[in-house]
Amino acid sequence: MTSGPIFFSKFVVTKQVFYKSKHTYALVNLKPLVSGHVLVVPLRKECISLSDLTPEENRDYFATLQLIRQFIVQEYKADSVNVAIQDGPEAGQTVPHLHTHIIPRYKLNNIGDKIYEILDSWTFEQQLTNWNERRENYKIAGGRDARKEFAKPDSDRKPRNLNDMNTEAQQLSEKLKIFLDQNPRFKEYY
Repeated sequence: MTSGPIFFSKFVVTKQVFYKSKHTYALVNLKPLVSGHVLVVPLRKECISLSDLTPEENRDYFATLQLIRQFIVQEYKADSVNVAIQDGPEAGQTVPHLHTHIIPRYKLNNIGDKIYEILDSWTFEQQLTNWNERRENYKIAGGRDARKEFAKPDSDRKPRNLNDMNTEAQQLSEKLKIFLDQNPRFKEYY
């Protein structure tokens, strides 16, 4: 996939990478919240914050986010996704390298982290009726509280075996190639 090692901050993650563009890569997560929880990261490890991206890196980064988001939705049959950037340590960033979480979410067994505390109190008026209807159904079903029995606390999530992560990355890489062949509108991303 690459001619040299790929770093996530100081960590070599080359074998966990399943997609690479000119300035960005996507990799499987060491401690995923749910199956399909992946990260999108700039190749340049000096990009610690979103503001560190050059204009060219920025275009590539967000094009990659679009591609990987759509791929994860299809591959994991997600109803929705969280796309989350924790930009700085005060925002919860634990690794000093810009990265975006793409987390599949589902109607029935939606599990998660503290993002639901924010989502449950969010009152932004959305113009799309379908979105408002889905949001109301989510709140009626109890929001985050209705799914606590499914959720693992962060402290209970353990790092995965590197061989398992490497295997998952290889499988996602192969499936992404098929996805790209079936979705020519993403051709500009590769």
